[in-house]
Amino acid sequence: QVQVVESGGGLVQAGGSLRLSCAASGSIFTINAMGWYRQAPGKPRELVARIITGGTTNYADSLKGRFTISRDNGENTVYLQMNSLKLEDTAVYYCNALIQPIGATVTRSYWGQGTQVTVSS
Repeated sequence: QVQVVESGGGLVQAGGSLRLSCAASGSIFTINAMGWYRQAPGKPRELVARIITGGTTNYADSLKGRFTISRDNGENTVYLQMNSLKLEDTAVYYCNALIQPIGATVTRSYWGQGTQVTVSS
């Protein structure tokens, strides 16, 4: 059994900062990538940032410079530091992890339950 759990969402004023955390736990053999996606009301889910084994990071072009993803490999945890938040950053933020479970021969995609981030004016 593998679980992915986010934390750290909430209400913040425009221009403020927020840090999200995501922890993967359970029968994990290896984690190939962890990342953050978001979905605003009426819009499709979109990539925010992800980090793959070795440390390579990818960001949505519109978020570069404001958002930073990092990973604590020892704790199977990924963080998303969000600065200079804007109203349009309001969304449910989901953590995704590409994990090969113990005993499995393939990598599977696991999603967290999502955490709400609301940016107010």
